[in-house]
Amino acid sequence: MPTILSHALLPLAAGIALGRNRVPPRLAAAGMAVAMLPDADVAMFALGIDYAHAFGHRGASHSLVFALACGLLATCFARTLKAPPITALFFVALSAASHPLLDMLTDGGLGVALYWPWSDARHFAPWRVIEVSPFADRFFSARGLAVLRSEFCWVWLPTLALAGFVFWMRVAGRSARQRGVS
Repeated sequence: MPTILSHALLPLAAGIALGRNRVPPRLAAAGMAVAMLPDADVAMFALGIDYAHAFGHRGASHSLVFALACGLLATCFARTLKAPPITALFFVALSAASHPLLDMLTDGGLGVALYWPWSDARHFAPWRVIEVSPFADRFFSARGLAVLRSEFCWVWLPTLALAGFVFWMRVAGRSARQRGVS
């Protein structure tokens, strides 16, 4: 899995790039929370549930159904999130879906149960370029630093570059409209 920081980065960057009018801060915060939420499944180890079980690590909580359920739940709180229900649905669902998609790019683990409940099969992306993060007890080590370097190259730089470009296009477009230029 990528670190929790990288999972939160994607919705944060999208929120900043798209602006407060499209993604209010509360909605961005909800997106960040659901992007990190699937890794709460590590608690299943304490309950004796095996990694490879459907409810084990990278199982059901890493599925597209889980992401959709998060998005549907967000529609119930759209007013609190200060966003239209459809915006809350899509932003939160996509934020939650970003988690397993990033995990599929890692070089470790058993893969992601992306299509649960229809399939318990675990999947990886064709390119496994992100080093898998060690669990919290070994994060502050040479291995943890190597993971952060990997994420910086494969997640942070591309995400920040894309977000910066979208932000620049949004601001440039607004500036041009204010000057009356199309």
